[in-house]
Amino acid sequence: MTVSRFRVTGMSCVNCAGRIERELSSLPSISRVVINFALEELTVEHDPAQLPPERIGTLVAELGYVARPLNGSAELTDDAAERLAVQRNWFIFSLTASLPIMLTMSLHHHPLFCWMNLILATLVQFTAGLAFYRGAWHSLRSRSASMDLLVALGTSAAYFYSLIAFFGLLGGGGESFFETSAMLIAFIRLGKYLEARARGKAGEALRKLLRLQADKARLLVDGVEQEVPASRIRRGDLVVVRPGETVPMDGVVIAGQSTLDESMVTGESIPVEKREGDPVIGATINRTGLLTLQATRVGEETLLAQIVRMVQEAQGDKAPIQRFADRASAFFVPAVVILSVVTFSVWYLLLGAAFLFAFKLAIAVVVIACPCAMGLATPTAIMVGSGIGLNAGILIKRGSVLEIISRVTVILFDKTGTLTTGRPELASLQPLPGVTEAELLACLAVAGSGSSHPLSQAGLRAARARGIVPEAAEELREEGGAGISCRYRGAELLVGSSRLMAEHGILPEGLDFMAGEAAAGRSLVYVATGGKVMGGASFADCLKENAPQVIALLREMGIKCCMITGDHREVAEVIARAVGVDEFEAEVLPERKQQLVKGYQQGGALVAMTGDGINDAPALAQADVGIAIGGGTDVAKEAGDIVIMKDDLMDVVRAIRLGRSTLAKVKQNLFWALFYNVAGIPIAAGLLYYPFQITLRPEFAGLAMALSSVTVVGNSLLLRRIARKL
Repeated sequence: MTVSRFRVTGMSCVNCAGRIERELSSLPSISRVVINFALEELTVEHDPAQLPPERIGTLVAELGYVARPLNGSAELTDDAAERLAVQRNWFIFSLTASLPIMLTMSLHHHPLFCWMNLILATLVQFTAGLAFYRGAWHSLRSRSASMDLLVALGTSAAYFYSLIAFFGLLGGGGESFFETSAMLIAFIRLGKYLEARARGKAGEALRKLLRLQADKARLLVDGVEQEVPASRIRRGDLVVVRPGETVPMDGVVIAGQSTLDESMVTGESIPVEKREGDPVIGATINRTGLLTLQATRVGEETLLAQIVRMVQEAQGDKAPIQRFADRASAFFVPAVVILSVVTFSVWYLLLGAAFLFAFKLAIAVVVIACPCAMGLATPTAIMVGSGIGLNAGILIKRGSVLEIISRVTVILFDKTGTLTTGRPELASLQPLPGVTEAELLACLAVAGSGSSHPLSQAGLRAARARGIVPEAAEELREEGGAGISCRYRGAELLVGSSRLMAEHGILPEGLDFMAGEAAAGRSLVYVATGGKVMGGASFADCLKENAPQVIALLREMGIKCCMITGDHREVAEVIARAVGVDEFEAEVLPERKQQLVKGYQQGGALVAMTGDGINDAPALAQADVGIAIGGGTDVAKEAGDIVIMKDDLMDVVRAIRLGRSTLAKVKQNLFWALFYNVAGIPIAAGLLYYPFQITLRPEFAGLAMALSSVTVVGNSLLLRRIARKL
């Protein structure tokens, strides 16, 4: 199976999207179809041998829409401005042609103005209004009903009645009202334009990220710099990046030292220092020094392209709550047509109202109804929510996760690398009498400079932090996993475990405090020189600074927090007590982590799993929401539904807040969409006429319909205000 993506134009409402999904889903060579009405994007998972992508485009065209393949991330921005300009131009044209009709409507008995209004109304009806006829025809051909059908019915009723009355075919009592059909189309075109603008703002976060891509690159060929388009860079090429320039691809530093601003990709505001051997991310900005990079990933392989692809999939994914809107929209248009007929029948046949009065009310019922608002309620909120997450370094890979995470009741945390830093740090240092801490650290630094063992490196970091430069050692060797031996200042230096000391006949006396350190789950290292113990050090995988605060906040939110780890129980108990989780389980294998997730799920809990995305992959996949912590450059390998790019545990809390805010916004949108239709249709049907003599002209009903979708999208955009509160 392969996944193909298309830009689909010509859809007027969510019913159009539903038609495309139904027709394509019925084909045996297609396993999944998702169409995002708000983004106008179609994602199809299909067998390319049986159904090539070109055939999918043809099938969509047969339904009356235009499907254009989206082959690259950059195409997101290609036609947005053009499509917005088209909507704007149609609105200006229809408004310009309609205003003279509105201004002369009181002079409709004058022959000159009558003919002018007829010509202008006809022009608007069959130019700006032609798209609604096309959409209505295609929906009827496929035995479905769309928003285009309602618009075509309403405008046609007003136009053709006025046309018949104009030529006197209704006798002397026929009254033409060309302004109704013309202004209806103008107002609906206004709504389409405003909706397109609002949609553009909803997806602005993704387009903003794409605009950060470098257009040019300095390719290094035989020691000579050549300025070339960034698209020409290939894997293995050498590229020079000067201060202030954008990195054009993912790569590794082979010469130079600098700081890079990675905030646009990872959300981390503090520039990151880069030196030889360090990886760099495309679209980040070189701040200080000159760098020579070797390209490792280019084009669609880069981290930026992967992020874009994941965000697109997230925005195209349907949240469970959207199913309600989809079901309601399927029955909406037929129900409105029936209500329109009922409105006319009641007023004209039962209440004896004038034909034209009843007729206008029926038209108003047709044009005020708006299934688009319900169709836009969920996807626009998800678009904005995922964009907020993207700007904050929280990559949401499935849009439905924003709803699911808002209802999570249990969160399981891996320990190492999630609640803790994932690497040992010096916890305590105990020199024996006659030995200074600086001397003890110098010995740790000597041993660490020749070893890659995590404890050796931790000792070396601690020494460097205090300004101690490691001296050269002779005959340095690792002693079977027990430690390191070497010659230092003419004597034998041993740095390692009690087993290493015992193997060399040394008793680590005078270090009683080490027993307490061992009980606390810390790793112990002894230092001896010339056959005598100098002191000892303990190392611990320290808690992340904000881990207790994160757990406390989650518990305040009513979420049960549990820790699962493969580490020893003594170590796990110390960490669990320090961080404040409700429960913990130690010495578990990856398979057992998955079983624990299943156990909570079988108990009725909605479970989120937070881990590093590698050893925790089975549990991340099993959980209702998998949250992978850290490692922006490894984002494509993460098994989670959400990737925390900054390695900041507080982003777990932010992700849940974002999910809850997004779901609240979806519910608000659905409420207002339903409220609008429930309140608007009865008013259009004349419910307020007898008590208050209030009716709704069809053109203003059309304006209300057009603005209802804009209101829903605008309400979704208000979600951006929570970005500062996350």
